[in-house]
Amino acid sequence: MESLESKRLALEAQLKGLDKVAVAYSGGVDSAFLAYAAYQALGNRMLAVIADSPSLARSQYDDALRFAREQGIPLRVIETAELESPEYARNGADRCFHCKDELFTVMERIRAEEGYAAVAYGKNTDDNGDFRPGQRAAELHHVVAPLAEAGLGKAEVRELARCAGLRLWSRGLKTRCAGSVFASSGCATTAKSHALKSRARRCLLFSPMVWLTGLRVRSKRPASALWRSISKATAPVQ
Repeated sequence: MESLESKRLALEAQLKGLDKVAVAYSGGVDSAFLAYAAYQALGNRMLAVIADSPSLARSQYDDALRFAREQGIPLRVIETAELESPEYARNGADRCFHCKDELFTVMERIRAEEGYAAVAYGKNTDDNGDFRPGQRAAELHHVVAPLAEAGLGKAEVRELARCAGLRLWSRGLKTRCAGSVFASSGCATTAKSHALKSRARRCLLFSPMVWLTGLRVRSKRPASALWRSISKATAPVQ
C-alpha cells in the first residue's frame, strides 16, 4: 500500500512540475490544503483564486481570506456572475456545473493572460464515485486535480492538513454551497435566498440541519436551544 508520505511527495512533485498554477480556492479543507501545498512547492509562482459570490456564505468567505493571510498564500478575489445564468438560478441537479463553469471561465482568462501553466482544483479520489456536475465543468476547462492524481482521499487530505498544523483540518461541511441546500426544497437560487441561508447558518452555529421552506429557515435542532437565533434567522432579508 502506498504510504501517505509517498502520496504527499507525489503531490509536491506534480505541483512543481506545473511550475506556475492558479488554484480554485473556497476555504474548504481540500482547496485550502491544495493552495497551501502549492505555495509550499512553488512560492509566489502560485495564486489562490476565490470568488466573492453569494454562493459562498460571507462567514466562510471571510475565514477563507483569513486562512490565506495566516499562511502567506498569494490570493486574488474575483467576481463571478452565476446568479445571472437562468440555468444556475433554476437550481436544478446540475447547478454546480453552471457555478463551476462560470468560475473556471474567469480563471481560464487569468491563466491565459498571466502565463499560468494550469488551473487546479481540490478534487480528491473520494469524489470520483459521486454525482458531481462540477467535475464536468472542470473537464471542459481542462482543470487539473493534483490531490486526486496523487491518490489522496478526503481522510488523507485531512491528515496531511493536521500534520501541517493547519487549523482547518477538522472542518466539516461548512463550505457546502448554498444552492446545494436549497435544491431539495424546490427553492430557486437567488441573491436573497443565498443571503438568508448564509445568515441562518451563522445564527445557528453552521448547523447542517437547516433548510428553507419558501423563504423561511427551519431547523431539526431543539427549539429550546435555538429560540433566540431562530428569530434572527427567520427575519425578512431586505
